[in-house]
Amino acid sequence: MLKQENTELKKEMEKLKEDLEEHSSRDNPLEVKKKVAEMQLKFTHLEEMKDDGADKDMDTHCVFGVATKTPFRLNQNQALLTFEDEEVARRLTKMSKHCVNLDNRTANVTVKPFELDMGFQFELHVTVSGKKINVSDIPELPIPEEWMRDKLELHFYKTEQEEGGGEIEEVAYNRGSGTAVITFLKPGASYNFVRYTKYPFCVEETWFFISVSPHFDFHLTKFQPHCRVSKKTILLKGVPEVEEDEESVQDMIEIHFQKPSNGGGEIEKIKYISKGAAYVCFEEDTEDASSGTTED
Repeated sequence: MLKQENTELKKEMEKLKEDLEEHSSRDNPLEVKKKVAEMQLKFTHLEEMKDDGADKDMDTHCVFGVATKTPFRLNQNQALLTFEDEEVARRLTKMSKHCVNLDNRTANVTVKPFELDMGFQFELHVTVSGKKINVSDIPELPIPEEWMRDKLELHFYKTEQEEGGGEIEEVAYNRGSGTAVITFLKPGASYNFVRYTKYPFCVEETWFFISVSPHFDFHLTKFQPHCRVSKKTILLKGVPEVEEDEESVQDMIEIHFQKPSNGGGEIEKIKYISKGAAYVCFEEDTEDASSGTTED
């Protein structure tokens, strides 16, 4: 009976989650939710900041341009062809039906426009504070919050002659999470603390180790969703199964669609799948999309 009740409760919880998500989407019609896969960030250049006469905050400002890869599933007996001239792709798509000679037999195949799912591009602005540090793993002790806040301030206070940051402007302590944000008065003071991840911390004659990390601020700009129809790439459907190997069939398809008499032209890239499937990733190019494939 307990197992049955647990099963029913789980089903009810799942239904409530679905109802909540649906309700949230209705309340925020302009909100876009998208999971972005992990990606490598590449440093490209350093820009000098103009000194307008004001005191420098000693913050480190970084800007990352991000464009999501949009994968396309290329299924069995399908092919993707990318042409040098977009007019060739347009002409072949308009013709729709094509009769391709595959060695000892002919096959009627269909050309479709190549459409990608929604993708995104945006700029990620990251600021590493020169005055603030994050502190975590603060022990929870039976003392007032004000006392812990004072002890943190005294611990991270150091004179100008010593290695450290000097006077502290503010301590934002969260007892529930065991974390705090320490703000120094002197710009650049935080750099002396984030070189080490652990610091000894004495409270009530007991030593603990607290964690110290840089304080980051993130925000997005120039967020643009986009749906793409490739101007140079076509999707070929209905390629029949033949005895020849995949590479030979791909060569025959390429020969057919390169001939001007068949409405074709020079091909930049071709990918044909006879069995299984492949995921093709398109990235933004200066003129059109370029692709790379990964087999299932």
